[in-house]
Amino acid sequence: MCDLKNLDPLFPKDELTKVETTALKCIRSITSEKMTDLDRLVLGLQQRIKQLEDNVVELEKENSNLYAAVSLRIIELEFAEIQDLLNKLNRTTDDYHHLNVQAAAQLEDMKDTMVELEKFDKMRVIKKNRENQIKKNLEQCKEELKASSPPPTVSPGRCGLGQMVNVAGPRTSSLTPYGTSYPYGAWGRDVKPARGDENKYWLVGLTTSNVFGHYVRQYSTLSTLLLGIGPKDTYISSSNPTTNTIQGSNMVMYANALYYNCYNKYSVCQFNMTTRAISTVALPSDTGYNSKFPFAHLGTTYSYTDMDFVTDESGVYVIYATTSNFGNVIITKVETSNPPVFNQTWFTSLHKKTATNTFMVCGVLYATRYLDKEIEEIFYSYDTKTNKERYDLKINIKKMKTNIEHLNYDPRDHLLYVYSDAYIVTYELVFQ
Repeated sequence: MCDLKNLDPLFPKDELTKVETTALKCIRSITSEKMTDLDRLVLGLQQRIKQLEDNVVELEKENSNLYAAVSLRIIELEFAEIQDLLNKLNRTTDDYHHLNVQAAAQLEDMKDTMVELEKFDKMRVIKKNRENQIKKNLEQCKEELKASSPPPTVSPGRCGLGQMVNVAGPRTSSLTPYGTSYPYGAWGRDVKPARGDENKYWLVGLTTSNVFGHYVRQYSTLSTLLLGIGPKDTYISSSNPTTNTIQGSNMVMYANALYYNCYNKYSVCQFNMTTRAISTVALPSDTGYNSKFPFAHLGTTYSYTDMDFVTDESGVYVIYATTSNFGNVIITKVETSNPPVFNQTWFTSLHKKTATNTFMVCGVLYATRYLDKEIEEIFYSYDTKTNKERYDLKINIKKMKTNIEHLNYDPRDHLLYVYSDAYIVTYELVFQ
């Protein structure tokens, strides 16, 4: 037997534990959600300033003293909201500065500690690993230099925006000019407007049993819509409901035409806002309509929402379900010719009754579900380019009211237009 004497100092495990604890605190304090706070505030500020500029231009055009006074009041409210956003931005910037100084000091301290701990690496494992990693990176770099770059393409799942990471807002919220009488409806802008109609907004309130509509109301600006001044009504039919009038609250405006579910049919209706001509195209005969495959959650069913019309950067889609696809969501591209025709179709594994709404961004379908009275969650996506599905998104939308009857994305301003229990609301999508 003999005694073993270790001449090296003991390994300072307490120091290593301290570094691990500090690193964990850094990870908790600097999250990806926190790093997007500043971006969301800046985007919101940009949006409100643009809206303020539009309102000032409209005020300069006004002839009526009464209307000018009301417009001026709206501008005052816009100023107050912009000031509030600026205050939040300043507070967030200060917090970021404090976090930056604190994190820099912690990182420097961790770096010094790790340099000391490396002295215990007698077998030079860490150094060898670094050398191997550098060699690997060099080889990879050489391969990339040798490879010829493919021509740039715009993928439907990207559009140059990056991955959607959050929903900011609400940015705009107001009771409709109809008041609380019509809790079901839809609103938004023409995604592909004619020249001169870029600032117009449209609104449809479902008047008969909260299910049917037979005319579209248009406003020249957002201000006139919020005030309910100067609407122009375009009638699809003189009576309601009747052949080819609107059924359900899911509809969109694209290239001066309204797309919606034809009354009592498994068909898509295209209503030309100028000529008032109606063209229809039928979906498969086993397509759900009249509340066969509506949006729903455990507490309620959104009646007559079998078909959802959505827009993105490339045009119009119809979202529906059929018995042959077991009630799962189907996506079909609608070519906006006259009459409209159907193009490519994608089949998903998402059962339609498990979602409360859908919208499309850059060729990616997103579905929402009801969490509680205050939160709606974007939980699902389907990329039409890669056919990849995800059920783990967990992006929350803070609701103004309990139910969302209509939801659509406008690629012109990256806003979600929402109709929620007689309120018209907008949210801003935040991308990486």
